[in-house]
Amino acid sequence: MITPKTGRLYIIGAGFAGLTLAKEIKRKAIFGEVVAFLDDDPAKIGRRIDGIPVLGPIRDVAQLLRMNPADEAVIAIPGAAREYLIELYGILKKAGFEKIRILPGISQIIEGDAHLIQTRSIDPQDLLGRTPVAVNLKQSLAYLRGKRVLVTGAGGSIGSELCRQLLSGGASRLYLFGHGENSIYQIDRELHLLQEEGVGEKATLIPIIGDLKDANYIDYIIGKLKADVIFHAAAYKHVPMMEENPVAAIDNNFFGTINLANAARKHAGQGSAVKRFVLITTDKAVEPVSVYGISKYLCERVILEEAAKNNGNPVNFMVVRFGNVLGSRGSIMPLFQKQIEKGGPVTVTSAEMRRWFMTIPEACSLVLKAGGVGANGNLYLLDMGEPVKIKEMAEQMIRFYGFEPEKDIKIEYIGLRAGERLDEQLWAGDENPVKTEHGRILRIERKSPYSLDLAELTEKLRPVCRFDASRAEKYRDSDLLRKILKDAIPSLIMPADAKKAPRREPAAVHG
Repeated sequence: MITPKTGRLYIIGAGFAGLTLAKEIKRKAIFGEVVAFLDDDPAKIGRRIDGIPVLGPIRDVAQLLRMNPADEAVIAIPGAAREYLIELYGILKKAGFEKIRILPGISQIIEGDAHLIQTRSIDPQDLLGRTPVAVNLKQSLAYLRGKRVLVTGAGGSIGSELCRQLLSGGASRLYLFGHGENSIYQIDRELHLLQEEGVGEKATLIPIIGDLKDANYIDYIIGKLKADVIFHAAAYKHVPMMEENPVAAIDNNFFGTINLANAARKHAGQGSAVKRFVLITTDKAVEPVSVYGISKYLCERVILEEAAKNNGNPVNFMVVRFGNVLGSRGSIMPLFQKQIEKGGPVTVTSAEMRRWFMTIPEACSLVLKAGGVGANGNLYLLDMGEPVKIKEMAEQMIRFYGFEPEKDIKIEYIGLRAGERLDEQLWAGDENPVKTEHGRILRIERKSPYSLDLAELTEKLRPVCRFDASRAEKYRDSDLLRKILKDAIPSLIMPADAKKAPRREPAAVHG
């Protein structure tokens, strides 16, 4: 919530971002009064900038401030390292600030644009993990200037952040494609508000509600939109949920990707616009043990096989793979937060479970960059740094909310859920990551050709996912689906309690 007019604001950081925010607050007048900048730079301390005093060093001066309930701190240092943000957060909390907002360190801000609407309450994702790489987003998005860009899954965590960053790309049109009406409505309204406040450029925003599983519709809409670039982020992706709804996972993720790729190739071949197709995938596709992981592995194969067909076809098909992102919907961070808010316990699979993490903005910046510099037929891997123990992340989150792990909030170990494994891999045994000239973007090289016959597997899966009167007994048969997948991809772990009788998913279930 924006601070009311009676609030006193302290802006942490007297650099360009802090100055821009101060001018905007002064101009609008309704958000409160900036009473001071807090900064550690000796060259700035003691000066007045636009009539506002610069106080510091931050650690010393924060202890002298007398807070009232309406006082608020706004951290305006987009390039700050994680370690410094953790220190700042501790100082401000100790000084008595209950309201602490932050200007996220995304590339648009680093390059000179900062707006009050971009600030938000600080949360654990700002303090956990490594310091994100700063990507020159405007330079990276030059290939999209004047183009039409389609983002599938635009209402999701990754898709919506891609759209926010794409505002800075100078695209002529931005198509927001998704299955969920509410999520597409929300990102559409958010992007319009950002534009109204001067964020990014004036791309025409077009929300589109549609279903990737409807091949006829996808063919129709891709032909109509004439998108130059497609970022395919849409997928069912909650692992335990997809273990309960395996047919839905394959139907939506695998066959939906086939529909989209077929339409992109067909209409590009007819002189339409599609030039680049970027599939976003996951480390769970590496030697997959879950149905979700297999669905994404098969999506990778679809796009790479499309690329191999590229004889005179203008579409460049490529894949970008990365691990977990901090703060995505349904991820552990929102779950931990809710568990902490109710007093615990915080549930962790195992004390030894580890995952690779990066922030959503960093992942999306690198995806957008890869989309521009990538070549047809390549699988790119984002450099995820070092894996993090989930137990340690839980402990850090508990401390963020002012509690002590095990003393105030218990941690409970619940064991592996369906489809989970202790460690994820970023590349398979027959894959080799190779450095590129672009920071934190690797290219995956295969050591041997694929042995799986994708066309044969697709035909075996089709009657399970799509009703065929001549093979009606196979429709929605989850056990048959798992057997087909297991025969093709032996790494799949079958449920220990699988029943012998065929178990069918309701046709209306979509995960």
